[in-house]
Amino acid sequence: MECEFPEINADLDEIKEILSSVKTIAVVGLSPNPQKDSHRVASYLQKAGYKIVPIYPKGDEILGEKVYKSLEEVPFKIDMIDVFRKPAALVPIVEAAIKRGDVDVVWFQAGIVNNEAAAMAREAGMKVVQNRCTMVDHKNLIGAV
Repeated sequence: MECEFPEINADLDEIKEILSSVKTIAVVGLSPNPQKDSHRVASYLQKAGYKIVPIYPKGDEILGEKVYKSLEEVPFKIDMIDVFRKPAALVPIVEAAIKRGDVDVVWFQAGIVNNEAAAMAREAGMKVVQNRCTMVDHKNLIGAV
């Protein structure tokens, strides 16, 4: 699959509002490896005061938080999902978020674009951010921690 250009995306004002309002962020593809981008970004977001919910296929704990194997397993409200997965994996992730009915924002990390998944999320009433890093945007729009 070729690289897509994000046809659906939040602007900087929306992104600032998102980062100011969400509290609980499920990080899909959160690696236990501190060298990986997903771990560094989630650690930063945790230090910034967000509750991080690791979604990862194995392990019991990442960054001191209980690991869930899937979005379906999380027993409390998720405000935003921050996705560190290949574009081809996004449609099922968004379908799981829609099925939950309590996710307000889907955020596809820098380098990740899937317009089909973004359109599904938008149609379901979610805000969508594609091809942007939550950590970089937080530092630039809210202020570094």
